Amino acid sequence: MNPALEDEQALVTALKRRDPAALSALFEAYADKIYRLAAGMLRDEQQADGVVQDTFLALIEHIDRFEGRSNIGTWLYRVGYNECLMRLRRARPEVELDEEDEPDRMPASFTDWSTMPDALLDSAEAAAEMERAITSLKPELRAVFLLRDVEELSTAETARILNIGEPLVKVRLHRARLALREKLAAYFDERAQV
Repeated sequence: MNPALEDEQALVTALKRRDPAALSALFEAYADKIYRLAAGMLRDEQQADGVVQDTFLALIEHIDRFEGRSNIGTWLYRVGYNECLMRLRRARPEVELDEEDEPDRMPASFTDWSTMPDALLDSAEAAAEMERAITSLKPELRAVFLLRDVEELSTAETARILNIGEPLVKVRLHRARLALREKLAAYFDERAQV
């Protein structure tokens, strides 16, 4: 970790004093992470750049209101995630869904990927297929998958960022993994038989 980020309270104090070195250290530590989240959520590099800019602009404008109930990185992820949601809502109408009523579905096909050649699993074509599958997830499932499995954040931190309970993070992650497994099964089944 960046030494400038080790003492969070000192960092926040420096940010409140408008210290450019503190902002630079925070940008260095989190800009790429927020960009990856935004690019994964929005599937648009220009929009993702905009999310990063808006996130750090919000930091500059609202740092005086930061209360420290979470760490500054979690707060930045939350701001970035909210910005992604706003952009998604502007792009298409919001559809309400009650996740508690949505039944878990088992994938129609299970593929044992452990027997597949590494060259197939590591291919650019397989990576592109995985990207398409991730993109097809509902935004709430995609967000959990990106934060937990791509960014490797904890369940607790993901819950704080998304402002949901830890059990719901686990449910969404389970559903995202099942959906991805189902979407990718046909692709890998087809290649395994070649």
